[in-house]
Amino acid sequence: MILTVCPNPSIDCTIELESLNVGMLNRISGKVETYSGKALNVAIGVSRLGEACTATGFMFSNQKRTFEHVLTEEGVKCDFVECEGDTRVNYKIIDKRSMLTEINDVGAEVDKESQAQLVLKAKSLAADADIVVISGSLPKGVEPSYYGELVKNLPERVKVVVDAEKANMLSAISARELYMVKPNVKELENFSGEKVRSLKDVVKASKAYFRYGVKYVLASLGTEGAVLTDGKDSFYCKSASVAVNSTVGAGDSMVAAACVGIYNGVPMREILKVAVAAGTAAVTTSGTNLFYKDKYKEIYAKLQTERI
Repeated sequence: MILTVCPNPSIDCTIELESLNVGMLNRISGKVETYSGKALNVAIGVSRLGEACTATGFMFSNQKRTFEHVLTEEGVKCDFVECEGDTRVNYKIIDKRSMLTEINDVGAEVDKESQAQLVLKAKSLAADADIVVISGSLPKGVEPSYYGELVKNLPERVKVVVDAEKANMLSAISARELYMVKPNVKELENFSGEKVRSLKDVVKASKAYFRYGVKYVLASLGTEGAVLTDGKDSFYCKSASVAVNSTVGAGDSMVAAACVGIYNGVPMREILKVAVAAGTAAVTTSGTNLFYKDKYKEIYAKLQTERI
């Protein structure tokens, strides 16, 4: 079983415009609302690929029932720590050039008691898990050190995968050896302090994670694909050419497919290939919808990996 921990769920409101005109009237051509959060997206992706997944994390009471309904419909088991208040709403504005503008809400505050409850719940649920994914931002009232608190309380035998920005990543990576991290280029540069202009730069910058004992770095390169490296072997997979509707959720889809690959014991090349297939399939869907399995299979058949 794969367990995902979502500290900061969100309602994603994707607004489509002909063009975004700042300071002027803008008319909406399309609008989609989805119940989301990075680790919840991962859970849905895992389930769509046919593996058992349980989602936990903080969940705000006013929308808890709706989130649980959405996840249950996707075949994901839910066991959340309920907190008072409303879930944050993130606005994602996409114009006809597929340019994305994001406006992220803060949401309600999470108290110390709820934080302690989630540490215990994640530890308990992880007893039946092979892989634990923790990803995304933290809600108001929760410090970056909480990432470290979560990972250090997980059973030693589980493979821990983290997808988070620098402060949260540093907390997690300092608390225990992680199995895999998934930075994008900006996060890779911020964490390593190095500029990334080539595939060899990606491998070089990834060394910053290996110093903390990380086993794999899956670096997403946007429309260019991804690199997977363990510090000894490094592979690159270029994305297939597809019509891009929205890049939102592509990284989460990559994590989901990579975790399914890890869970099934496939080699590095295959982990990378399935990750890129899922990430590429995700950009073909509108709004924050994730990939669908038929599109994933179609793209997977077109992909090739190469050693760097």
